[in-house]
Amino acid sequence: MSEQLPSPDEALKILKESGCSPRVVEHCKAVAELALRIADRCVRNGAKIDIELIRIGGLLHDIGRSKTHSVHHAVAGSEIARSFNLPSSVASIIERHVGGGIAAEEAAELGWPKGIYAPQTLEEKIVTYADKLIEEAKTVPIERTVQKLGEQLGADHPALRRVMNLHQEMSRFCPKASN
Repeated sequence: MSEQLPSPDEALKILKESGCSPRVVEHCKAVAELALRIADRCVRNGAKIDIELIRIGGLLHDIGRSKTHSVHHAVAGSEIARSFNLPSSVASIIERHVGGGIAAEEAAELGWPKGIYAPQTLEEKIVTYADKLIEEAKTVPIERTVQKLGEQLGADHPALRRVMNLHQEMSRFCPKASN
């Protein structure tokens, strides 16, 4: 890997230095932990995954919440990541984790710079998916996430379909082990 990732302790320090609240830090830890469990399932199914990128991306995905709790935390977070000279792979996870991704038209309506705001790599998808399954610092069913998004955005908002598509993709590619 050409980009140097911070250690988990360094990532937590960056979150705190950026002004993230203890609640956001705990959420980020929970997302990283779940993302690692999902990644483990993917690896057992033959996927080639950068586990450390998932760990650090999970820890830092909500760093933008130090500036705003709106959807704009994705763009704010990627700017913070770049100010800390974090690898572009980490900035991409931060930028692309909102909802099931943000379509180009929606990003333009939000006034975001031209770019890709939907998860592209498996690492981005895993962190994005784990984030959809963590509320505060507790695991919740995907149906709860979709219900809450529907209440916030409207039952016909395309974000709901994107989240469910991500859920279906992750369920096929990284299924839970049957015990």
